[in-house]
Amino acid sequence: MRGLPCSPLPMLLLLLRPWETHLQFEGPRCRTGPLDLVFVIDSSRSVRPFEFETMRQFLVGILRGLDVGPNATRVGVIQYSSQVQSVFRLGAFSRREDMERAIRALVPLAQGTMTGLAIQYAMNVAFSVAEGARPLEARVPRVAVIVTDGRPQDRVAEVAAQARARGIEIYAVGVQRADVGSLRAMASHPLDEHVFLVESFDLIQEFGLQFQGRLCAKDLCAEGGHGCQHQCVSSPGMFHCACNPGYQLAADNKSCLVIDHCRFGNHSCQHECVSTLGGPRCRCREGHDLLPDGRRCQARDLCNGVDHGCEFQCVSEGLTYHCLCPDGRQLQADGKSCSRCREGHVDLVLLVDGSKSVRPQNFELVKRFVNQIVDFLDVSPEGTRVGLVQFSSRVRTEFPLGRYGTAAEVKQAVLAVEYMERGTMTGLALRHMVEHSFSEAQGARPRVLNVPRVGLVFTDGRSQDDISVWAARAKEEGIVMYAVGVGKAVEEELREIASEPAELHVSYSPDFRTMTHLLENLKGSICPEEGIGAGTELRSPCECESLVEFQGRTLGALESLTQNLAQLTARLEDLENQLATHM
Repeated sequence: MRGLPCSPLPMLLLLLRPWETHLQFEGPRCRTGPLDLVFVIDSSRSVRPFEFETMRQFLVGILRGLDVGPNATRVGVIQYSSQVQSVFRLGAFSRREDMERAIRALVPLAQGTMTGLAIQYAMNVAFSVAEGARPLEARVPRVAVIVTDGRPQDRVAEVAAQARARGIEIYAVGVQRADVGSLRAMASHPLDEHVFLVESFDLIQEFGLQFQGRLCAKDLCAEGGHGCQHQCVSSPGMFHCACNPGYQLAADNKSCLVIDHCRFGNHSCQHECVSTLGGPRCRCREGHDLLPDGRRCQARDLCNGVDHGCEFQCVSEGLTYHCLCPDGRQLQADGKSCSRCREGHVDLVLLVDGSKSVRPQNFELVKRFVNQIVDFLDVSPEGTRVGLVQFSSRVRTEFPLGRYGTAAEVKQAVLAVEYMERGTMTGLALRHMVEHSFSEAQGARPRVLNVPRVGLVFTDGRSQDDISVWAARAKEEGIVMYAVGVGKAVEEELREIASEPAELHVSYSPDFRTMTHLLENLKGSICPEEGIGAGTELRSPCECESLVEFQGRTLGALESLTQNLAQLTARLEDLENQLATHM
C-alpha cells in the first residue's frame, strides 16, 4: 500500500497558520456523469472536537468541487460510533447549500468505533433506492468513502467484501491512529488507489486533492494547492514535486534545498557543518558526541562511564555530572540521595482507568506516574500500604493493600499490570473500593487504629455509569478522596469524586505527557509527613489520651457544624425577606 504521493505540509506551518491550509482543492465543478457518493464518517470519542471540525471542513470542501444534482452526483453522509446515524440520505438534497448546512449542524456521537456496523448500514440502507440511490440497472457508480482514526471494535472484512460484491467502490481513509490492516480489509482493489493514510486531520486535505483528481481526472498541478516550491509534475489522479537544477527535494517532498548546505546555512547542524563530496556532514565541538540523527550534539555521558552513586538519576554536563531526584523529593546534602516521606501511616488505594480511550502508550505513562507517587512514600507494613485497582467495563484488583511491604515490590507489580481496554465504569470501581479494597481482608488496618484511608482515582473521560452514590458513600466511610483527570476527563465528575475542598483534592492535566507536574500537589496532600497522615501514631483507642483527643476532635466538629447551621439559617431568613419584599 502507498499513501499520498506527496508528503504532508510541514507541521510547523500547520501550527502557525492552521486555518489557511484548509481544503484548498475546490475549483471548477467536477463533471463525472451520474454518481452516488456516500461519506461514512467516524465520530467516535477518540476524534477530538477540533479534529471533527477539520473533518467537517473537509466534507464541505469536497462538496464544493462536485457537480451535485438529481441527475449528476448525489451525496449522502452517515456518521458512526457505537451506533450509526444518517446525517442526510442520497435523495435528501439537490442543492449544495442545503448539504453544507446539514454538515455544519452535525454533532459527533462520541462513543465507540463500530466500523463494520457502519459499512453494513451503508450497504443495506444508504445505497438503497428508498434512500435515493439510483437502481442497479441504471448502472450509476456507487462510491463509499470511509474516514476513521482508530481500530474498529467489530469485524469489517466480511461485510466490506459483501459491499464490494454488490458493486460499491470503497475508499478507506485512515487518520493518525488508524489500523492499516483494517483499512486494507475494507478498501476496493487495487489497494494503492483506494487506501490512504494521513498523519493528522489537518492533512486530510491531501486526500481530498487526490480523491477529487481520481473522480474528475483533473490536472492537480493546474488546480493549485500542491505546495511544490519549484515544479509540480502531474499524473492521473496524483502529482509529485521536482526541483530545479542545483537543488534537491527536502524531506517534506515539496521544498527544495541548495545542495551545498554548509555554504548557504541550511545544513541544520547544531555545532559545525563540513562539506564533503558525498554531501554535508555535521561535526560537534570538543567534549560532545554526535547523536544518531547526524545533526544534534550531546555532551559526553559521564554517567555511563563512572560510578556516580545517584539514588535516582544522573545527568551529565560536559566534563562533570550531577544527581536529580523525582518530583516531590529533595536532593540531600550528600548530593546523591533523595528525601522521602518517613513519618506517619496511610492506607492508599489507587483506582486507575484502563478504558480503551486511554490507549496502550498512555497507559504506560500512567504506570510511570503511579511509580513516581510510590517514590515519595515510605512503603512498609508499619508505614504506608499501597493497593492498586484497574477498571474499565469491569473492575480488577491488581494487588491489595496487604500484599507488598516495600516500594520496590510495589513498583515492580505496577509495571507488570496489563492494560484492560473497553469501557469506563468509574461508579463500579468506586463501589469495589468501598466494599472490598479497604477491608481488613485486603490488608487495610482496623479502623480503631485511626490510620487514614486515602483513595486516588485516575481517569481520562466521562464515566459510563452513575458515580454519585458510591462517591458519596466513600466519603461517608471516612475515605479521603482525590481525583486526577487527564485529557477529556469531566470536571464535574472529578469534583463529585473528590473530598472537600475540591481545590485541594482535584488535579487535572490536558495531556498524559505533561501530567508529572501534578506530583507536587499530590505529595503535599498524600505524603504523610506533609499531608493528611502527618504524625499519625498507632495507639489503642482505649488509652486515656486517645479518648481525650477523640472528644476534642468531636467537640470541634460539632462546633463547626453549629456555625455552618447558623450561617445557613441566616441566609434562609434573608432569602425569605427578599421574597416577601417582591410579592
